Amino acid sequence: MDLKGYVDSIKDKRICVIGAGISNRPLIKLLLSSGCSVTVCDKRSSEQLNSDDLELIALGAKYKLGEDYLSGLDFDIIFRTPGLMPFDKNLQEAWSRGCIITSEMEVFFSLCPCKTIAVTGSDGKTTTSTLIAELLQAEGFKVHLGGNIGKPLLCEIPFMNRDDYAVLELSSFQLHSMYCRPDVAVITNITPNHLDKHLDYEDYITAKKNIFLNQGADCRLVLNHDDDLCRTFSAESDSDVFWFSLNEKVKKGYWFDGNVIVRIDGQQETPVLNKDDITIPGLHNIANFMTAMCAVDGLVTEETIRKVAIEFRGVEHRLETVRIHNGITFINDSIASSPTRTVAGLKALPVKPVIILGGYDKKLDFAPLGDGVCQYAKAAFITGDTAEKIYAAIMASPYYEENKPDVFIDKDFDSNFQRACEYASIGDTLILSPACASFDRFKNFEERGNHFKKLVMELK
Repeated sequence: MDLKGYVDSIKDKRICVIGAGISNRPLIKLLLSSGCSVTVCDKRSSEQLNSDDLELIALGAKYKLGEDYLSGLDFDIIFRTPGLMPFDKNLQEAWSRGCIITSEMEVFFSLCPCKTIAVTGSDGKTTTSTLIAELLQAEGFKVHLGGNIGKPLLCEIPFMNRDDYAVLELSSFQLHSMYCRPDVAVITNITPNHLDKHLDYEDYITAKKNIFLNQGADCRLVLNHDDDLCRTFSAESDSDVFWFSLNEKVKKGYWFDGNVIVRIDGQQETPVLNKDDITIPGLHNIANFMTAMCAVDGLVTEETIRKVAIEFRGVEHRLETVRIHNGITFINDSIASSPTRTVAGLKALPVKPVIILGGYDKKLDFAPLGDGVCQYAKAAFITGDTAEKIYAAIMASPYYEENKPDVFIDKDFDSNFQRACEYASIGDTLILSPACASFDRFKNFEERGNHFKKLVMELK
């Protein structure tokens, strides 16, 4: 069935779309333009609606707003927003009445006409997805990059051809209870994350595994051999498994010997990429390259891999150098919304930086962050809702020595930034790497990163 056929098949259904955010707006427009009856359920008030909402209303969308926007969901089909988990009691009640619960991404998988490469994990999803797309494009393939990376792809299906590739970044929110069968599934790593949303850590892990559980022998699964949980996934998979490792040789895939990324297939070993050819810094980015190379193995030449490695400058908000001002290098790593990602970023820097930390509380353990800050940072300026928890983790670390690192708390983001600037001296690096989500103050990590960059560019 193609996209038009699918929409035609649900024209007589009562359709609800929960949330009118970026991922759902094109879907709502598609349904309305095809004559479907659509109700948008959204937590905002009528006063908070914007021009995009008014456009949807003009097209015929009905809105249910306010705190009780999820009550009494009496519909035939519900498209949920990724942030609303399927185990929500209101969704469960609707499901028990026979309602179909789905999502823009799940429908995309059922209709996508081209090959799919899906990427998930706790860290490195966006960089790895982008690298896969860059490698395929450099080899001459037509690529559609989307998903959790910020671009919905369902409405682009009519423009996709059989020989194209759809590269999809998928979050645990999207994968939870979703049926998908990607041609290539990639899991970068698994560490505790989003425990404010999931039932528990096991629920988070189960959601991640959905990316490969429906694959078959004709599919590929890329796993991190250095991750204890990822190693166990191979026993649950029927796919052709490729491994990547920074620490040891693998049976099939890629490993880093300290200087060169080596391709391994049984007894055959082939050096492919020197670490000096990779422009973006850090061991974690060498791992990201190996992950991408596993995903496109057999599709992309070594020449193309080297070309992309040399030319790729990274993704915005990921160890992004903003400016060198008064001898201080300012780096935006706003994407670092978990302790493991922040510590990986600290390890990637050539000098111990002054770091700005803190934000929304995802109920994560900050002990590893405390150790990382003590080992790899010169000073920490902590802000946001998690300030006291992060401060306590640093003070409790066995690596903490008196005033090493210096630690300060200021819950106001702008004031905290100014204090960090006053502390930093010539030759220092000042990095925003929060180890937390942004929702205590900002809409998302992009808004947080852009605000940081604005403050940096306004420095006199």
